[in-house]
Amino acid sequence: MKNKLRVAAYARVSTEKDDQANSLASQKNYFADYIGRQSGMELSNVYFDEGISGTQTRKRSGFNQMIQDALNGNFNLILTKEVSRFARNTVDTLFYTRELKKAGVGVIFTIDHIDTRQSDGELRLTIMASLAQEESRKTSERVKWGQQRRMEQGVVFGRDLLGYRVKDGVLSVNPEEVPVIKAIFHKYTNEGKGTHVIARELTEEGYRPKRNSRWSASVILRILRNEKYVGDLCQKKTFTPDYLTHKKKYNRGEEEKIFIKGHHEAIIDRDLWNRTQAELKGRSPSAARKSRHSSRYWCSGKICCGECGSKFVSRTKKQQTSTYKAWRCYQTANHGMLKMDAEGKMTGCHNNSINEKALLACMKYCVSLVCQNREQLHKEILSSIQSVCGEQVTAIDEGRIRQKIGTIEEKKRKSIDAMLEGILTKEDLKKQKEWYDNEVSRLQTLLTENGKNNRQYSKKQETVELEKTLDEILCFHGDNEMLYREILEKIVVYREFERGCCRLVVWFKSLPFGIRLKIRSMGKGNEYHTEILECEFVS
Repeated sequence: MKNKLRVAAYARVSTEKDDQANSLASQKNYFADYIGRQSGMELSNVYFDEGISGTQTRKRSGFNQMIQDALNGNFNLILTKEVSRFARNTVDTLFYTRELKKAGVGVIFTIDHIDTRQSDGELRLTIMASLAQEESRKTSERVKWGQQRRMEQGVVFGRDLLGYRVKDGVLSVNPEEVPVIKAIFHKYTNEGKGTHVIARELTEEGYRPKRNSRWSASVILRILRNEKYVGDLCQKKTFTPDYLTHKKKYNRGEEEKIFIKGHHEAIIDRDLWNRTQAELKGRSPSAARKSRHSSRYWCSGKICCGECGSKFVSRTKKQQTSTYKAWRCYQTANHGMLKMDAEGKMTGCHNNSINEKALLACMKYCVSLVCQNREQLHKEILSSIQSVCGEQVTAIDEGRIRQKIGTIEEKKRKSIDAMLEGILTKEDLKKQKEWYDNEVSRLQTLLTENGKNNRQYSKKQETVELEKTLDEILCFHGDNEMLYREILEKIVVYREFERGCCRLVVWFKSLPFGIRLKIRSMGKGNEYHTEILECEFVS
């Protein structure tokens, strides 16, 4: 008697509702009956997943265990009812069935009548898997459309938060947690305390955060910036760009947020809220302050290590009569010389440091070489400045308007799809379309007026002033760090074994070549001197 074919079965339901749980039990019974009617088959195991989407396999423990057991040779055949039960992602479906086929394991989709062991199995599977994926996409679009309409109606999507309960899409105040919220706003705005201090005091006072294990400055900031505490509602702060991966992203303008003012009962009055937001803005560092350290020096972020690729960082030492300032590879500065750590990974870097005065000497020398053609450099810099000050602003504004029009047109198309699929009535579609058409008309008018009333710059006067400034800069009296900051693209520093020497390549913006130098530096303080040993142009 021949050995029976060892068979495994796979079942999946996409939600954990009771009726779907019954569907899972029905699937198990179905496979037991199916195998019982076949000769030469014996059931090895039934694998299943509950409440897991079929568009991705990463979180499907039952599915992954089945694949691993199949590759280990535990059975020879897998049964599943439909392609959509196996996976709704075409790529996953084909990948796993091919891997299983390599291991000598076939897959039968009983309702779809597909057997991957047959010659036309993969072709038919590709078609069915594509249909399953497309159905998943449509389902995702329908769900998103329905959620958007409900959000616009004021239905709350989310979970409980400190101070509020969320039940059946309705926000209600949790009286027990209101004192904590009021204390946070009062401490920050009225008492002028910082977020770290508030977090410490709340811990000492015995309060506990909603979900976090402890209070922190970031937790306090999230509360102070949450519009729900003043009674407003902002939804779609995150969105899911890919229905296959289900990964959420912060919405930074990719999709339109839904904001409803005065949506629910407030915990914080409007005056305190406004004062708090003003205080947050006043205490937060400005863009200039944020970038102060990233562009603190003329070459900040522009010196690269030719050995490991890291950036060079500034290191300053105070000496008795002077200050020693040098630039060093980040890896060397933080991990020392190149070595292998306990885990077998290489850390650190063996590149040399370079003195600030040596860098300035190299820049002065390179600029003097380049500016033998001073007129050409003059024209390139002037052209770059004019392009930044001129048409670029209008182009950005028009781009945003056109992007908005494109978004509305896409929404119109989706509205029609929603009507065809029964999500939207014809009357609702008519109203929605009228609003979209009016909005497009308004934006088109704005676009036309923007073209007619484009700001006219007094280019002649600006050109005269810019040329005068450039003439002053290009005189090169001493080290001109302001000029170096503008024209320098990057400096790549390489290791040099000869004591006191260094090799580097200087690259300027808009120039198709770099300047390779070998230098020798010596001396201290005011006696520091840099000598150019070698120089050549590189492409």
